[in-house]
Amino acid sequence: MLNLPRTIEWVNGRVRLINQKLLPHRLEYIETSSWERVVKAIKDMEIRGAPAIGVAAAYAVALFAVNFPGENLEAFMKELERVAGVVKSARPTAVNLSWAVNRVVRVAMTATSVEEARKVILEEAVKIHREDEEANRRIGELGEQLISDGDTIITVCNAGSLATSYWGTATAPMYVAKEKGKNFRVIALETRPYLQGARLTAWELKMAGIDVVIATDNSIGILAMKEKIDLAITGADRITAQGYVANKLGTYPLALVARVHNIPFYVAAPSSSFDLNARGPEDIEIEVRSPDEVVYIAGQRITPEGVSAIYYAFDITPPQLVTGIITEKGIIYPPFEKNIRRTIG
Repeated sequence: MLNLPRTIEWVNGRVRLINQKLLPHRLEYIETSSWERVVKAIKDMEIRGAPAIGVAAAYAVALFAVNFPGENLEAFMKELERVAGVVKSARPTAVNLSWAVNRVVRVAMTATSVEEARKVILEEAVKIHREDEEANRRIGELGEQLISDGDTIITVCNAGSLATSYWGTATAPMYVAKEKGKNFRVIALETRPYLQGARLTAWELKMAGIDVVIATDNSIGILAMKEKIDLAITGADRITAQGYVANKLGTYPLALVARVHNIPFYVAAPSSSFDLNARGPEDIEIEVRSPDEVVYIAGQRITPEGVSAIYYAFDITPPQLVTGIITEKGIIYPPFEKNIRRTIG
């Protein structure tokens, strides 16, 4: 088992999650019985990563359910619909969030009383949490085979244990490879402006005893020339039926450089990150966040007054740049449109 803290847990009727904005300097937890506070944590990126915010969204709905006053089922279902809409709007790009909310709402619709609805919603949220951890472990077992002793691996953002229930997606193969005694090095791109690579990926890989170095986002090209990179693995927030991959900003440039330098480029994601109703880039809503997150660092402005910023939080990697997609159901190779539907369903 990994020597890493749990990203999110349900503890005695409350949600407990790591405040990732404080890492690596402080490991602190947010513990709450308020579904609105969980939504705020998702919006403010105190918890982030597609699978993790899916679990958080399910638990947010569960908090609403267990704290709902009264036993009027019609009133409960009406309020549940409103709450579900608020939770799903917290962040738009990661499909896991709406997928998880839809799952818990669907089971609630089978209930014949408020008490039963509370019970089945919480059970489904816990099930989503457990399934995610199991899927990530399986991703690790399948992806580990791609890692050879002595390899250098490059990744972007944090698709680690912090971004999931446990194990991570892109990091899961690394953790399993470490378990099996393989020695390798990981280059974590910083991932401006939130520095998820420098702050989070580096933190958890170091805790796991894996050799990790960080590099600036704009050094991808020279790294590919000089560092003998053997493998690129990233996570995904949404994968379409055609194999387009929406992931943290910087993934697309990494894939382009990997193609030019013949570096295998793999995406690791559970089946819950696939959106088979979406086909191309036009079907993916890309979150645009506040310019302030770019022009300020630690409260200090880094641009001239009056100069704003453009901040797309994600980019979209075309399928022709992806070598394969590591899922808990198997590694999917091209042709993606055919093999995604065959594998994911």
